[in-house]
Amino acid sequence: MTSLTVSGRVAQVLSSYVSDVFGVMGNGNVYFLDAAEQQGLRFTPVRHEGAAIAAADAYYRTSGRLAAGTTTYGPGYTNALTALAEAVQAQIPVVLVTGDAPTSGARPWDVDQSAIAAGLGAATFTATRDAAGTVTRQAVEYALTRRTAVVLAIPYDLAALEAADEDLPEAAAPKVTNDVDCGLGQVARLLTGARRPLILAGRGAHLAGAGPELRELADRLGALTAGTALALNLLNGEGYLGVAGGFGTDTAAGLMGEADMVLVAGASLSPFTMRFGHLLGPDATVIQIDTALQPTNPRVDLFVQADAKAAAARLLHLVDGEAAAEAWRTEARRRLGEGPGHEAGSTETVDGRLDPRALATALDAVLPERRTVVQDGGHFIGWAPMYWNIPRPQDLVMVGTAFQSIGLGLASAVGAARAVEDGRTLVLASGDGGFLMGLSDLESLIGAARSAIVVIYNDAAYGAEIHQYGSQGLTEKPMLIPEVDFSGVARALGAESAVIRSLGDLSALQDWIDAGAQGTFVADCRITSSVRAPWLTEWMNASQASKLSRNSPGTAVLCSPSAAVDGLLTT
Repeated sequence: MTSLTVSGRVAQVLSSYVSDVFGVMGNGNVYFLDAAEQQGLRFTPVRHEGAAIAAADAYYRTSGRLAAGTTTYGPGYTNALTALAEAVQAQIPVVLVTGDAPTSGARPWDVDQSAIAAGLGAATFTATRDAAGTVTRQAVEYALTRRTAVVLAIPYDLAALEAADEDLPEAAAPKVTNDVDCGLGQVARLLTGARRPLILAGRGAHLAGAGPELRELADRLGALTAGTALALNLLNGEGYLGVAGGFGTDTAAGLMGEADMVLVAGASLSPFTMRFGHLLGPDATVIQIDTALQPTNPRVDLFVQADAKAAAARLLHLVDGEAAAEAWRTEARRRLGEGPGHEAGSTETVDGRLDPRALATALDAVLPERRTVVQDGGHFIGWAPMYWNIPRPQDLVMVGTAFQSIGLGLASAVGAARAVEDGRTLVLASGDGGFLMGLSDLESLIGAARSAIVVIYNDAAYGAEIHQYGSQGLTEKPMLIPEVDFSGVARALGAESAVIRSLGDLSALQDWIDAGAQGTFVADCRITSSVRAPWLTEWMNASQASKLSRNSPGTAVLCSPSAAVDGLLTT
């Protein structure tokens, strides 16, 4: 084996798993980045270490391929922690290659990086001279098999030292388990006996590639289908109801609530998906198929630990007959056609600014059809899943939702831009608050993207807080942001841009798209803060009901589940 430094060996082994590295150069990783270039890895610089892991995370969510982030030790490492926590909680495999304290002992400016990572739930693998390659392989395989983020640390005093030769065998092929019959016979019997079956798919089903099998199973049963936001359109077709949760419509929610048998594949059934307990009817039987060790929600009646694709394929062999519940689909088709969709919004608002619902509808007509949408976190987060055509699950990337973070949108867009293929345009949706947090990486996106559109929902405020707390009478002063001219900032960094104060102003974006949509266009959309998103109303109603329940022991909640759902969907 060719003589290499410790950093070189890490880069060599890493190159058999990844093609892309995102990060910021510093003392602790400069030798690694030099070695990575020699190994042919593509390095995309970001301007803040917080973007390194978020970009690698979004790259994986967009492409399904592993990527690495890299920072220096100390402050570079700690700057990346929010994105590291997000990747752990979202179960995204990603590798953070970072410098670390020398093996001779910590210096005054060093911190216990392994302990910090452990506090976030991330394992740390530390390279040595004797086993740099082995440790690297262990780190990557751990990330892939456990679907999590890992830290691969290179002690500063070893980074440029010669590494020992290692006999590294080829990476073992992943084991495929076909023994998924446990419990599936009972599942098949329950499904075939259902009059109103519903199949709800989550990101786990998408990652497992289970879409075709679940779609065929639904057709076999005559089941309705739905997905979480991160499995958007995975089961699109006859009987598809759209997103389960606060991004869905009143009519679709009503149909889901009438299901008597619900098969949940690869979805954790979070409070948002479950509409805080109001999504499914009280008499529905809930079956969950997931790789988790146990059910992830108390509503689950029957749990099968299995890969969603393998389990769905086996169920196809076990389920007899065809379209046993076809009348259920016919009823759903009629009601979906007659029922209301999402609120169209208004052309007039109390403050004269844009209604975000009307804006989202207009943008859907303007944006290129072949699009991959990246979202930051914030009050605006539902407008794209609700109003935009997003054909595939991998075309909606939301880094930050697992950890409830804002400010990772621009960083995510950098990673997604490197992963986007086949001529798609990257579309980033962000609020002004989150955009300001990551502003330094607008320059990174401009440098990385072939074709990108940035839509800023600029309400000069932290919108979620205005609606959630300002509405309660708390002071709004800390919630307000001086209105920033993002269009001017974008032009200074080399992007095309326009301030959007009316729907007619979108003509500037249309002209840019018609001219070829090359480079980056920033649409600084001035929206009103007077429109509250339905999902936030749902959350606020649920929180209020919970407080009433806690404060009045032995007293029934003041509104019924159906009334609560009706209220949040029509607000």
